[in-house]
Amino acid sequence: MMEPQSLDVSLPGPQVKAVLCLGSETYTVSASEGILSEQLVSVKEESMSILKDYITKHNVPNDVPDEPLEGSSGDEDEMPEKPPVKSKKRK
Repeated sequence: MMEPQSLDVSLPGPQVKAVLCLGSETYTVSASEGILSEQLVSVKEESMSILKDYITKHNVPNDVPDEPLEGSSGDEDEMPEKPPVKSKKRK
């Protein structure tokens, strides 16, 4: 009967590697320290940081509205039109 053998193999280079392609920019994230689950956590955290920075860098400024605001035509003295009131039908 053969006994199980434990192998102490050290893999060269990072075991976890990710490439993020955001628009025309490419980012490479890798980790080689610690066990596999620690490497995955490290790559996730670094990827989230890169994504946050990318979104912040390419986001539209908050002070510029996407659509014109209602009532911004300059005629603020006019009363807004009321929608027609539907009458209830009686039987």
